Amino acid sequence: MLFTLFKKIIKTSAGRTKFVLAFVGLSVALLLILSAIQIHANFNQLLYGKNNSDSTANFLVINKEVNNNTVNATVLSNETLQEIKQQPYIEAVGIISAGRFKASIESLIKSFPFYTDIAFESVQDDFIDVSSKDWKWNEEANFIPMIIPNMFLDIYNFQFSMSQGYPQITPESLKMMNFKVNLYDVNGNIKSYIGRIVGFSDRISSVLVPQSFMDWANKNFGNATTTNPGRVVIKTKDPGNPALVKFLKEKGLTTDADKTRFSKYRQIVNVVVNISWITGVVMLLFALLIFTLFIQLTVASCKDEIQLLITLGASPQQLKAYLMKQFFPSNIVITVIALIVVSVLQFLMFKVLQQQNIFLSPFISLYTLLISIVVLIVLWWVNHSTIKKYIAGK
Repeated sequence: MLFTLFKKIIKTSAGRTKFVLAFVGLSVALLLILSAIQIHANFNQLLYGKNNSDSTANFLVINKEVNNNTVNATVLSNETLQEIKQQPYIEAVGIISAGRFKASIESLIKSFPFYTDIAFESVQDDFIDVSSKDWKWNEEANFIPMIIPNMFLDIYNFQFSMSQGYPQITPESLKMMNFKVNLYDVNGNIKSYIGRIVGFSDRISSVLVPQSFMDWANKNFGNATTTNPGRVVIKTKDPGNPALVKFLKEKGLTTDADKTRFSKYRQIVNVVVNISWITGVVMLLFALLIFTLFIQLTVASCKDEIQLLITLGASPQQLKAYLMKQFFPSNIVITVIALIVVSVLQFLMFKVLQQQNIFLSPFISLYTLLISIVVLIVLWWVNHSTIKKYIAGK
């Protein structure tokens, strides 16, 4: 009966307006914090998730920007290569070896007349996006395997063939054809080989040959002594990383702009997330202050009743436990409501992005759940310490 009476006294003393303000303030603060954490988790999933990974976008071909100051001086120095390798956001660097010899290629089929001078490049197999059992070469091999960019085939089918009246060709048909590859040494002597296309690449826009062939051909037919590359290919988890874009700009390096154009959007998203996070933390601090003052005022307004309950035999521990039951459950309700709201928003976002072939988890992140538990623990501590302080003083 004493505690029933005390409950009525507390409700009268606390005031509905104060309680509603504290409840709303804490709800908004917690919702902002959990939303910021979930947005950050979604952003990481979009960047690094397996379902959203892009093996082409994660590899960037880098070279010096060609301008009036760098014409005929675009070879990458050892110092530049070392700087590139040392960047924390670059996982691996592949050296693109250029052919230092003259070469040409021609078709062996009359219905597909084709001849052109050609330049080869090579790179370590780890940086090639084509897998073929024929991608190997040695001096006893009877043909040279080649990988060409998909855009080369598009240029032929939709430009060259139409202008010259030649037949269009499919990738499967092109793989079945043999080509004559001519290599010229420094004295003009010609040595011919059979070449065959074994794959098509979207990663490196040049005609690739195995590294073993390139090393052999440069040694036997090469007309230059420099071994430093003009281009490298890097592997990075985040092509839109602002730090990577800034580094390339500072070093006068350039790459495919389409793969780094999200850098500005990434910065905007980071700013939005940080603002949400900071705003949430500030509001949480204000909400905690409101709740603390709310508890203090409630206890202060009931000091005579508390003293009477102690005189009648109620212990301070009983009063503290009772007051915790009156104040803390509302914090649990706020946390649960905030989690439900964030979960519903996450599921709706999952549905919308799924239609765009962008994949997110339909459930909230584990980090979001853990942070909500941490905040709940902080709220328990604030409630407990405030009640303990003011009950002990009565």
